[in-house]
Amino acid sequence: MVLKSDLPVVVDFKASWCGPCKMLEPRLEIIVSKYAEKVHLAKVDIDENSEIAMNHDVQAVPHVLGYRNGQPQKSFTGLKDEDQIESFVKELIGS
Repeated sequence: MVLKSDLPVVVDFKASWCGPCKMLEPRLEIIVSKYAEKVHLAKVDIDENSEIAMNHDVQAVPHVLGYRNGQPQKSFTGLKDEDQIESFVKELIGS
């Protein structure tokens, strides 16, 4: 889905035991839903998909990668506030 998507994709690398991940996830969902026609959200549990996380050089969670045209564009690690997430998404979609 991520590499073949016509729309940009925000990929949330997370873990069930990660407190900041649990706080970031609803923020991401809210922001991405505002731009639902322009961007998708994908979630990757690093414990269930460790190979995917290793292939994307995820060193810590939460880690968010933005893809456009199947290529990584930008990323951040750690908990961010809504304004920072919205800026990330808007820059990814070119808005």
